Amino acid sequence: KHFCKDNIGELDTDRQEDMKVQRLKDEDEKEKGRKKAVLFGSSDLSDSILAAEEKVTCTYPLDFEEAREIFLVGQSCVQEAKEYFQLDGHVTDHIEVLQDHSALFKVLAFFEEDYERRCKMHKRRVDMLEPIVKELSPRYYLLICRQLQFELAGIYYEMMDLKVAIGNKLEELDSHTIKKINTLAQCAIKYYEIFLDSLKDSEKKFPEKLEEDVLRPAMVAKFHIARLYGKLITSDGKKQLENMQISLEYYTFLVEYCKRYEDAIKAVETELELSKEMVELLPTKMERLRMKLSFA
Repeated sequence: KHFCKDNIGELDTDRQEDMKVQRLKDEDEKEKGRKKAVLFGSSDLSDSILAAEEKVTCTYPLDFEEAREIFLVGQSCVQEAKEYFQLDGHVTDHIEVLQDHSALFKVLAFFEEDYERRCKMHKRRVDMLEPIVKELSPRYYLLICRQLQFELAGIYYEMMDLKVAIGNKLEELDSHTIKKINTLAQCAIKYYEIFLDSLKDSEKKFPEKLEEDVLRPAMVAKFHIARLYGKLITSDGKKQLENMQISLEYYTFLVEYCKRYEDAIKAVETELELSKEMVELLPTKMERLRMKLSFA
């Protein structure tokens, strides 16, 4: 689990050559260790250790096949853990195992070059997490519910981006692809909004100042909702304006919040810069659309 969380950000295509060089160095070191073990008569022990290591090596996977081998070992462990930590009686542990399973699919999807297949992997994550979050009571499992809501929103967000990328390869967007993009975007918005609603007080008011542990997730949720409204596809000009206005409000929230609480800037530097740009660009874009509609 920690390997997935700590290292997924490092597995980008720009590092493939460096990783291949490192792989050769690691293999040389392993061979030196093997020769030393034979020399000192401990080769049987060395073989048993190597056999265990070969299931999951300490080296980074370089392609989908290598990643899949690691995934299968991890999935086998997850299945065993699921059998032991049943939902009835081990709620927290069971959900943590499901999150581990989701993380395995997330990392495996990174190596899949086909966007449709990658999307299906993320759908597997939805299928395992969504039924659970619908059953859990936020009253008793608030933190877990927030984690699942935020993760599901992120999964739908990723799937929407993948569908947009698939659509960009088409000569013209068909109605099925448009519907799929809009559905995924709306699902992401729904879960981000549920997550944000969970931060409100008993009077349904959003906090004036966010606690440090929810600051970044809340601001990222606001930023992503703003972007998602900008991704919704519609031929209705008035609906486009409405979506752009909602998008602008969310971007503005992030900008204004960071003006009031400058200590928040560090947590959302990238999102803040993009939000500032959109706060400047969107009003002009909206005015153009209004002019176009008035002459229609």
